[in-house]
Amino acid sequence: MNTSKISISNKIFFLVLFGIAMGFFEAAVVVYLRQLYYPEGFSFPLKIMALDALSIEYFREVSTLVMLFSLAIIAGKKFHERFAYFLLCFGVWDIFYYVWLKVLLNWPQSLLTWDILFLIPVIWAGPVLAPVLCALTMIVFGSSILSFQQQGYRVRITLLEWILLFLGAWIILVAFLWEYSTIIIQGGYLSQIATLATDPHFRQIIAEHIPTSFNWILFMIGEGFIFSFLIIFFLRTRKSPRDVSED
Repeated sequence: MNTSKISISNKIFFLVLFGIAMGFFEAAVVVYLRQLYYPEGFSFPLKIMALDALSIEYFREVSTLVMLFSLAIIAGKKFHERFAYFLLCFGVWDIFYYVWLKVLLNWPQSLLTWDILFLIPVIWAGPVLAPVLCALTMIVFGSSILSFQQQGYRVRITLLEWILLFLGAWIILVAFLWEYSTIIIQGGYLSQIATLATDPHFRQIIAEHIPTSFNWILFMIGEGFIFSFLIIFFLRTRKSPRDVSED
């Protein structure tokens, strides 16, 4: 089958299906991990994983991103199209990851329940609501690009729009890293960032730490920049000429 002849609508259907299935796959891995480390139920403070298991988790996270990037490259023909497929699939996967955890473990108890989101370069943490909002934003943006393309609009992202997008994304990233980066900076561990996973004193601190408050102000500022980007991108693209040669 010539994949270049598959319609955008069909690609979206199968990518969403992939995201849902990948969400279950990731949730199943977490179910096994929690049976090993949190048989009484997941809660903070974190239980420190063995170094070999932690290394496997690092590579699992990298592998997840490689899978999403590879799928987007195969599905799309141009940069903006591949970017859209990546965002769409990532967003669907992230949301259904929590949907399947709710089905399998009846967790999280609420959208304000704290979770560990990522481990690279340091621990990302925050209430479940935060990554869900990010996932919804990804889905809206990715779907907008694909919808515009399907309607024949010339899709491009201007320099100003890229600045707003990346600024918003970096601010959100800082919000997710805030909790554990504060421990690293205040504890004077910044110069040891590459070897922190093997530092027994730092591991003990993490094993006793309970997150208290998420930096929602910083997070919403980041979302605000991205929302501004989406409005500008949407209005400008709607005014752009259509290209009848687009698939």
